[in-house]
Amino acid sequence: MTGFWNRITGRDSAQPTRRATPRSTGRQYSLPGPASGPGGFSEDALRGLEDLDARLPPPEAATRPAFEPKFRMTERLKAEVTAGGGLVKGDDGTMRPHYWGHRERLRQRFLSGGHAAMPEYELLEMLLFDAIPRIDVKPLAKRLLTTFGDLNGVVAAPEARLMEVEGMVPKVHYQLRLVEAFAHRMARAKVLQRHALSSWDALMEYCKTVMAHRDTEQFRVLYLDRKNTLVADEAQAEGTVDHVPVYPREIVKRALEVNASAIILVHNHPSGDPSPSNEDIMMTDRIVEACRGVSITVHDHVVIGKEVDASFKSLGYLDPA
Repeated sequence: MTGFWNRITGRDSAQPTRRATPRSTGRQYSLPGPASGPGGFSEDALRGLEDLDARLPPPEAATRPAFEPKFRMTERLKAEVTAGGGLVKGDDGTMRPHYWGHRERLRQRFLSGGHAAMPEYELLEMLLFDAIPRIDVKPLAKRLLTTFGDLNGVVAAPEARLMEVEGMVPKVHYQLRLVEAFAHRMARAKVLQRHALSSWDALMEYCKTVMAHRDTEQFRVLYLDRKNTLVADEAQAEGTVDHVPVYPREIVKRALEVNASAIILVHNHPSGDPSPSNEDIMMTDRIVEACRGVSITVHDHVVIGKEVDASFKSLGYLDPA
């Protein structure tokens, strides 16, 4: 380094020098004596150069860029397999995954225009945002809809079947159960403490919301007071895909506990076909007989299917009280 500084300062190589060793790199610099002439450097300037050199990494050190992409290159980011082009160039000229900024754009569309014009997979995407951060969840949303048919089927799907779908995580199941709870509470609020017979359509809509998309049978009893106001709604039993155990004595006992004067029976058929089976008819006859002994009226027994429902009273299967 002595020759380098001598060439810059114009000093002769034989001129006495002082040696300085920077803190970290081990490089040595030759500092000439007091500068003389217009081409000389002061000691302060040389010390500044030494300090700068000390901040540089050693020649053998491996370095990385200060700012690296926060995404991980995967097969689905390749343009030939990814809808949208894999990596795209942003406004600042940097390359980034095509879905960057998609979440915020989708949220703004929802907030400004509502949900009516949005396809189901986009609504499901927004639900998945909070459960699965920092990845493109559109493929998972579409897989869920393909597996379970529609949003109703996805929201009502049991955990075991949900977890079979590629990309699922337990937090998604939690989010779906929470949405289901809100839907049930909102539908129930429209019928509870209201005249059941005069608001029949709302009552059936509530039953469909709660039961139509279940994959196992459920038997519910709606308890009415003397004015036919709905005072209680309870799932009396849970069953399998084609059977649910029902105990007439328990239904009568509960009716007396809530001071009900009448009841409406409701159960679902996971197959989607609401046609009553022979077992449904016989079980209904036993409940009617048990209720008649304590002067409780059975207004109807409704079987909920995927799209339509079947009323025992309309079909003539319900014996008059």
